[in-house]
Amino acid sequence: MGKLFAVIFTTALAAQVSFAEVIKLPVGSQAADKQHLVLPNNGQSRDSVEAQFGAPEAVNNAVGEPPISSWQYRDYIVYFEYDKVLHSVLKHSAKNLDSESETE
Repeated sequence: MGKLFAVIFTTALAAQVSFAEVIKLPVGSQAADKQHLVLPNNGQSRDSVEAQFGAPEAVNNAVGEPPISSWQYRDYIVYFEYDKVLHSVLKHSAKNLDSESETE
């Protein structure tokens, strides 16, 4: 009886795994609703970022060498190396895919 249960359980588990759904989103379509936002430019100083975009919602202290820190704004994150902008990245907005498919 134990072996039969093990076989049934393993078969059922394998069937569930083999039918997993994979969703792929091209990088260009991620945060598509935020592509119009103006972001800090690479090389811009911390002071000029704060003057132009305001104070960040959160500040993550520097780690590593060279020291990399980040400022979090509502729609994006600004990464700094020392005192200069290294990169600005839009935050992903989760969407309810079920409600979108119902409207199509």
